[in-house]
Amino acid sequence: MEPIFGKVITAMVTPFRADALEVNWNVVRELTDYLIETGSDGLVVSGTTGESPTLTFEEKVRLFKEVKEVAKGRARVIAGTGSYCTEESIHLTRAAEESGADAIMLVVPYYNKPPQDGLYGHFKMIASQTSLPVIIYNIPGRTACNLEAKTLARLAKDVPNIKGVKEASGNLAQVAEIASLTPDDFEILSGEDALTLPMLAVGGRGVISVASHIAGKKLGEMIDAFFEGDVNRAKEIHLELLPLFRVLFITTNPIPVKCALEMMGIKVGPPRPPLCPPTDQQREEIGKVLKNMGII
Repeated sequence: MEPIFGKVITAMVTPFRADALEVNWNVVRELTDYLIETGSDGLVVSGTTGESPTLTFEEKVRLFKEVKEVAKGRARVIAGTGSYCTEESIHLTRAAEESGADAIMLVVPYYNKPPQDGLYGHFKMIASQTSLPVIIYNIPGRTACNLEAKTLARLAKDVPNIKGVKEASGNLAQVAEIASLTPDDFEILSGEDALTLPMLAVGGRGVISVASHIAGKKLGEMIDAFFEGDVNRAKEIHLELLPLFRVLFITTNPIPVKCALEMMGIKVGPPRPPLCPPTDQQREEIGKVLKNMGII
């Protein structure tokens, strides 16, 4: 079945200038081109890897426009418009659609920990305000709130444009339950690079990835191999990429991937406070993995 959102979707970092106070718009455009050329068929803009909590409304809207202009139909642009505030998310979702985004991604509200009925109402209200397809992003390790499979299935049934989930609960049983409760055309996307391959076995269709900044084509090859029935080749690629998956999460994302991109000569700049650059030891570990893989 042809994917709605893409097979390898990159959760795109937001490039900043050296002081991290301004978005580096030239590098935004360069990075968009680079990611498409290296295997990304979708880009999540202003997601948590893009440091959305520290971006202003105006910066987010301009990011949607800039990335869409550069992508020129070569990759789907998925706007991260979710937050812990329903009304604010609706406002940004409307602006994203006006900016030309191809889809919307809505993270489970963080900090305020809504009950399941509250989550259902939150996503239904936002999705009703756009004609674009919607991905829900479940990452309880960051939000302190898990979207249960039954609630997601209810949303998929009741809200026609909720078409997929980025599932980063780390719970394969939950992924399988989602697959069993949702329609065949509902897309389950891995939100954890190291779990992409096992997720494919229980209903996953692709990945929204951090590692695809560095190994997008390899990830695409792994997914293709799995669906073509060459599970051994898929496993080989997974194991080859495992050191990269691990090192990109030795500290808070996106600190390591921004460091890795800098080492590769892609000047995405530092993270914005309250995030900070990696330690010297972490930088050394990142460099070692990139060298072992022949990337630098």
